[in-house]
Amino acid sequence: MNWDVIWKWTPKLVEGAWLTLELVGIAVIVGLLIAIPLGMARSSKLWYVRAVPYSYIFFFRGTPLLLQLFLVYYGVAQFEAVREGPLWPYLRDPYWCALIAMTLHTAAYIAEIIRGAIYAVPAGEVEAARALGMSRWQTMMHVVLPRAIRIGLPAYSNEVILMLKASSLASTITLLELTGMARTIIARTYLPVEIFFAAGLFYLLMTFLLVQGFRLLERWLRVDALYSSR
Repeated sequence: MNWDVIWKWTPKLVEGAWLTLELVGIAVIVGLLIAIPLGMARSSKLWYVRAVPYSYIFFFRGTPLLLQLFLVYYGVAQFEAVREGPLWPYLRDPYWCALIAMTLHTAAYIAEIIRGAIYAVPAGEVEAARALGMSRWQTMMHVVLPRAIRIGLPAYSNEVILMLKASSLASTITLLELTGMARTIIARTYLPVEIFFAAGLFYLLMTFLLVQGFRLLERWLRVDALYSSR
C-alpha cells in the first residue's frame, strides 16, 4: 500500500467527497419536499388521486437509477425543442442532470416511506382529532403528517445512506464526485487499489457521520418513544 500516493491525492478526494455530499444533500431534501404531497396522495381513498403518484412511483422504483441518469443526460438532448429551450444550459450540464435524476429517484422511495408512515399513525389519534372538530385537512397537517414524519424518520435515514452510495453512479456521466474523482486519479497513477481504498474510507466516514447525525435527530424527536408507547 503506497500511503504517500494516498496522502498526495487526498485533497482531490476531499473535493470529490464534498461534491458527493452536495448532490446527496440537495437530492434528499428536495426529494422530501416532492415526496410529501406524493405520499399524501398515495394514501388517499380516491383511486383517481392515487393514480398519478402511483404511476410516478412505479416508474422510478421499477427502473435502475443508472438508466434514469442516462435518460436525463443522453435522452433529453435528443429533442430539438429541449436543445433550443431555456433549460438547455442546465440539461446539458452533468451536474444538473445527476441532481435531477437523483432527486426524482429518491422522491419516489421517500413517498412510499411517507405513505407507510401515514398508515402507521394510530387510528385513535385521528379519531380524537376529528372529535375535536378538526377537518380532514387540519387532521392531516397537524396530527397525521407530523407523527408520520417521526415514524418514517428511521426509514428516511436508510434512504439517505442508500442515496449516498448510489451517487457513485454519477461518475458514469463524467461528473467528478468521489468515485469519478477516484477514477480520474487512477488514470494518472495506475494505482487502483490505493485510490479506491482511500475513496472507500471517505464513503465509510460520510456514512458514519450521517448515521450519527440521524441518531441524534431521532433522540431529539424521541422517535423511540413512538414505538415503546404502542
